Amino acid sequence: MHLVQLFLPLHDGGGERFARALFDAVRAELTERFGGVTAFSRAPATGLWEDDDGEVQRDDVVLFEVMAEHVDHAWWRHYRESLERRFRQDEVLVRATPVERL
Repeated sequence: MHLVQLFLPLHDGGGERFARALFDAVRAELTERFGGVTAFSRAPATGLWEDDDGEVQRDDVVLFEVMAEHVDHAWWRHYRESLERRFRQDEVLVRATPVERL
């Protein structure tokens, strides 16, 4: 079993908040494919990273999680690229971690 996490920004590069419909669509797509999703959207996380110029950048992000028996790397690559287009991002972080269900 794997826990797959998607980190989606609340705002675009200009600081404009993304429409709720974008997040609702992701929630529906993941629920349809994986049978459920957990969305941490009420208390956004803050992501910090250093860009190529050495300046610290910041994003407020919401976290979506799904449990998957197997990780289909090709499907996830395609889905990540789709999210990058929809959310106008250079990169959307998607990560998978093996987990044990208790």
